[in-house]
Amino acid sequence: MKLSREISDDGRFVRQPNRFTERLGPPEPGRYRVYASYACPWAQRVLIVRKLLGLEDLLDVTIVDPIRDEKGWRIPDGDPEYLSELYHATDPGYTGRYTVPCVWDTKDKRIVTNDFPQITLDLEMSWGTFPNLYPERLRPDIDIMNDRLYHGLNNAVYEAGFARDQQAYEEAVARVFTTLDFLEVRLAESDYLFDTLTESDVRLYTTLARFDSVYYAHFKCSVRRLTDYPALWAYARRLYAIPAFHETTDFDHIKRHYYMTQPNINPTRIVPVGPELDWRTVRESGSSRDQRGPSERDHSTP
Repeated sequence: MKLSREISDDGRFVRQPNRFTERLGPPEPGRYRVYASYACPWAQRVLIVRKLLGLEDLLDVTIVDPIRDEKGWRIPDGDPEYLSELYHATDPGYTGRYTVPCVWDTKDKRIVTNDFPQITLDLEMSWGTFPNLYPERLRPDIDIMNDRLYHGLNNAVYEAGFARDQQAYEEAVARVFTTLDFLEVRLAESDYLFDTLTESDVRLYTTLARFDSVYYAHFKCSVRRLTDYPALWAYARRLYAIPAFHETTDFDHIKRHYYMTQPNINPTRIVPVGPELDWRTVRESGSSRDQRGPSERDHSTP
């Protein structure tokens, strides 16, 4: 799966650049299809935003199989059989990893974008307006927060998990927990990262949803669990109670993907049992934070 190409000489994981970076055109029913995985945090962002903005009739979705092999992501009952075929149809000389999410243009028969940070922003600015996840008054602050989340948490967990050098690993882990500590303080008195639900909350949630089940053990981010952070854990459960979040969160896909397709980290491919986490939100007196969602153990994505 070519991951070794993203390991530097000093043992650090350096994520490959996104190959296709065109901006999405205006919405056109039936034209665009996003290929996504419930296992992938970058792809789940698109699935969450699609549901929040009510874009189901404008942006079709294909969910790939969570068990990725040497050919990459398999498309269940699909034509083509593998996502790699779409990459090579667009760029016959492509040699990188075949990543999700990517948006396929069914009219021009090509991948428009696999630029995961930009896809959700395009949807928010050009395809849907409510809720406003990228309000103009907050955009500079959201951009700063998104950058901090990416380097300190979203990508840093991968830098820890894929590191092949002790110093590189420890530096990444330090960034992860410095960022979590910062977020715990910020969210102690706030429902969201800003005064309303934004793109930043979507980006944070998808990492938190995987933290205790995967990143804590599999990626060796083991200083503290998400459940050891009272404010962050309550925040994650509040977001999970929103249908767009819990309906796109599939813990079975998440665990099977990471533990079964990364043999360099887990050579036995054994998927651990647990942890047993209750994702139902805690009722808070005098607050609107009383929506309840199913527990991880009982949840399955339709």
